Amino acid sequence: MPTTLSDIREFIALKRIALVGVSRDPGHFSRYLFHELCKKGYEVVPVNPETIAIENTPSFPRVQDIQPPVEGAILLTPPQKTEGVVRDCAEAGIRRIWMHRGGGQGSVSSDAVDFCHLRGIQLVEGFCPFMFLPQTQFFHRVHGFLLQLTGSYPKEQRRVA
Repeated sequence: MPTTLSDIREFIALKRIALVGVSRDPGHFSRYLFHELCKKGYEVVPVNPETIAIENTPSFPRVQDIQPPVEGAILLTPPQKTEGVVRDCAEAGIRRIWMHRGGGQGSVSSDAVDFCHLRGIQLVEGFCPFMFLPQTQFFHRVHGFLLQLTGSYPKEQRRVA
């Protein structure tokens, strides 16, 4: 079940999102994504068990600890940790998950993908959120264009359940 543009648009329309695996390192890619999502008006809730805050925003050790709950979660975790995180998301009632992939495997894990599909969790499998955010920087639009040229860009049609 490949990710569709509808899946992505529905995720992007959420307002309160957990960013799981956001780094304590201010120069890390995940911090750049954190800043951009906040700048675009999202309420971003960092999840990192090794810190209590990311730039004065309270961080939580697990998604189940977030109150009030979030509408979705972007995973920036190593693939070997992703299955545990999607299980945590399911336990917390999170029904929309985005497994980040900018290059390489990213956060995508086949076991985690199967878990989401079996439980009816709406999944964006791979892709970098920057490519789909409104008024994103030129570089990210080029990334999306290159995926279109290779046929790897998500298609418009909606899956039938």
